[in-house]
Amino acid sequence: MSSRTDNRHRVATICREATGLAHHTCMRWAADGLITRRRPVPDAADEQQWTFEALVVAELANGLRGHEQRDGALLGFTHARPEPAGLTLSLHPAMADRVLGTLLPRIDQHQRGLRGVPGLRLVPMGGKWVLTRVQGRAAIHLVHPDADWRPALPQHGEGLTQLWRRNRHRMHPAEAADWEQRSGAGHGHDGVPAQNRLNSRLLRRPRLLGAAGAAHGSAHVYTHGGGDVVVEWCCSVERSDLERRLRRSGLAERPDGGPARERERDRPWFPGEIAMGGGFVTLRRGPCHAATAEAGVR
Repeated sequence: MSSRTDNRHRVATICREATGLAHHTCMRWAADGLITRRRPVPDAADEQQWTFEALVVAELANGLRGHEQRDGALLGFTHARPEPAGLTLSLHPAMADRVLGTLLPRIDQHQRGLRGVPGLRLVPMGGKWVLTRVQGRAAIHLVHPDADWRPALPQHGEGLTQLWRRNRHRMHPAEAADWEQRSGAGHGHDGVPAQNRLNSRLLRRPRLLGAAGAAHGSAHVYTHGGGDVVVEWCCSVERSDLERRLRRSGLAERPDGGPARERERDRPWFPGEIAMGGGFVTLRRGPCHAATAEAGVR
């Protein structure tokens, strides 16, 4: 086997392990130059797509926390097909409706504010469902194992206004303000906030996140006030191993290496912290409470 072919196999293997795509698809991408040793999983091509995917992660991380994540689908997705122009995600069937209910934007008078991803709309397209950004070009295509699946969509309720139903073709002012606030702060040297870049890349690597939840349901993802992401679990993969695999997948790889001063900010402060330009993903493997409870029963 030539060194070039061997290198493509390594890149394709990393891509397959991160996304769940077929190996031959990843091999074709490697041959075409879409993925490389430095970037084995394709990134989004523009800032709108980065931001849209990043806000999806932030909402799901906090919205799904405390609920049972099935089969390691910590964000509700099992596989990904990441491409520069967009992203296709496979829904876990037991979590699909909860995922959409978490992402669809609404004003909750009881919780005093906007919930969900600002500007996100659910659009039927060719018998499938697509998450789009109104007045924008960002999109995430959804795949469900049941070809006839139709989502059980939330309705208006007391103190609850479903903006995605009421404002189908334009943003509500609260959505526009929230999008501006969450997409414009802390820009990196190339115009994309570092945390948005990290969050988007996490969404494009569901199989690596799934390794943390492979043992049982006591694994989840959350954020600190919508910012840096924390992945917390108790069993299966070791923290050092998951960190190595995430780094190998290019999670914290800068677009062009970045200037020396920027690279200084990539040094982690704590074990299990993956840093890039002021953005952070923190990995925490703790004790198994299920095992402790079982031992107590005995």
